[in-house]
Amino acid sequence: MNIRNAINATNFYFKKYGLVKTIKKVSTAVCNRTFRRNTFAQDKKRYKIWIENNEPKEEELEKQRKEKFAINPKFSLVVPMYNTKESYFEELVNCLINQTYTNWELCLADGSPEKNSKLDAIINKDKRIVYKFLNENKGISGNTNEALKMATGDYIALLDHDDALPVFCLYELAKAINENPEVEFIYTDEDKLEGDTHKRYDPHFKPDFAIDTLRSNNYITHLSVFKKELMDKLGGFRDEYNGAQDFDIVIRAAENTNKILHIPKVLYHWRVHPNSTAMLSDSKPYAYEAGKKVIEDHLKRQGLKAKVTQSEDIKGVYQVEYEVQGNPKVSIIIPNKDSINFLKNCVNSILELTTYNNYEIVIVENNSIDENTFKYYEELKKNPKIRVIEYPEKGFNYSKIINFGVKNCDSEFVVQLNNDTKLLTPNWLEKFIGFAQRKDVGAVGARLYYKDNSIQHAGIGIGICGLAANLFVEIPKSKHAYFGRECTTRNVSAVTGACLFSRREIYEEVGYMDEENFAVAFNDVDFCLKIREKGYLIVYNPYVEFMHYESKSRGYENTEKKQERFNKEANNFKVKWKKVLEKGDPYGNINFSPHNALYNIRTDKISEDIP
Repeated sequence: MNIRNAINATNFYFKKYGLVKTIKKVSTAVCNRTFRRNTFAQDKKRYKIWIENNEPKEEELEKQRKEKFAINPKFSLVVPMYNTKESYFEELVNCLINQTYTNWELCLADGSPEKNSKLDAIINKDKRIVYKFLNENKGISGNTNEALKMATGDYIALLDHDDALPVFCLYELAKAINENPEVEFIYTDEDKLEGDTHKRYDPHFKPDFAIDTLRSNNYITHLSVFKKELMDKLGGFRDEYNGAQDFDIVIRAAENTNKILHIPKVLYHWRVHPNSTAMLSDSKPYAYEAGKKVIEDHLKRQGLKAKVTQSEDIKGVYQVEYEVQGNPKVSIIIPNKDSINFLKNCVNSILELTTYNNYEIVIVENNSIDENTFKYYEELKKNPKIRVIEYPEKGFNYSKIINFGVKNCDSEFVVQLNNDTKLLTPNWLEKFIGFAQRKDVGAVGARLYYKDNSIQHAGIGIGICGLAANLFVEIPKSKHAYFGRECTTRNVSAVTGACLFSRREIYEEVGYMDEENFAVAFNDVDFCLKIREKGYLIVYNPYVEFMHYESKSRGYENTEKKQERFNKEANNFKVKWKKVLEKGDPYGNINFSPHNALYNIRTDKISEDIP
């Protein structure tokens, strides 16, 4: 850790937020680093095995060198230089010279105070290297733009002067372009390179393109590659976003093309040394202010009214709160059979905390037998915000009960909410409505906790154990999962029906919840996949929080009959969504283990045939 950077970051935070928040921030950071080391120490070992099993050996590299592509794109690797360390620069140049794909040029713009003659021998190693000494420092954006002016390639790749590429990087890019000739914007997975060593660690395996994830955090970072025509249209980098200039160019690229491709391979090594932002996330606080401005200006260009704030959980993560348009009514549908202690807890938390006024609570009574339940219902009916409606059938079919509730509401928005939940976030409905009013969003979910304050739900991933599973289960509250994804607003494949917010019209459009195939299990995942099939996004919003005393009122799959029913519905899910499961979760990554939902790195050889 760079002590100077840590002190600068602490001073910055103190001046902005005061003593109490600074102490909390520092203590949380220390706890999180300890937790991260202890919890994910095994990932270092897993990653070494992953590298051994999944990166090309010399025989494969030789085949790459001999391969003839139908399309042979020229890559312009654009690098701004400033007081560049000779050893790092030489390593960068060597990794390019050794590339198995050879149609490239390296465009260097040097804004250093003085020209370093020691670099000349390195620059002259290859005629594909173009160098310009600027005689002034134009800043990171200006220096990069000078390098862009030299580019003559079909695609522009952005590099830092102290980072490195694997020798098969350009081959993989060329291969991807041949397989997707219309692509205009490519990004890849990355890892970190330790100082002057060749020790690699902390791989960032990213999701496919996800707009809400990007608005929350620049997860794309390295390696970013742009078609030359797209970069020309964007007009290069802008000084007003220095510190987050790469975030600005990425998000503007996403505004101007939907031909975006993610290559789930580690094709970039981000070097960690005392002066790099890779070393310490708080090393350059101004960069996070610039990142906030990037998102704010992007939202304005998209015609979206929203407030952007920096997350207190983790630097580089932002909360986007969309402004509620009008005063739409919300129906909170709560299925219930007896269990009035849980129901009271749930209802009281809503009535006591909720700051949004135009809502109703609709309790769907499902075959209760305890007379105290009905006495409680009579009390509830005295509140004009609460209705109790009786589900007319026997037995428990969650999908039917929810559909019955939705059909007996006239609200614009609907919340599915389990009776064994407790609200923690007062302005939860405002946060939900803001997302759901966007026409590209089909459903929104929350962060749920077990009674012991560990995570019960932070989105749902598909394909895990061949089915689907809640992500990051049992990660302690306020501790970070893989790259802080538990506290990051993200697009996901599904969210739990224990707290699911949607427009009422979405139910009608997708044909409501599947009553026949998913009476109890997988109905929420099936519902979300039907929503995605219609082209809508699913959003996990970690800033809406509930306690969830999961399955307390219904019980677990602890009888032969229940297990038989679960297995039947699991099979229904596999059959119905076979192609989706085979394709894989676009918001996960093929490099994660399919055997758990913690984003552990897999260690087996990944077949090229797997999507």
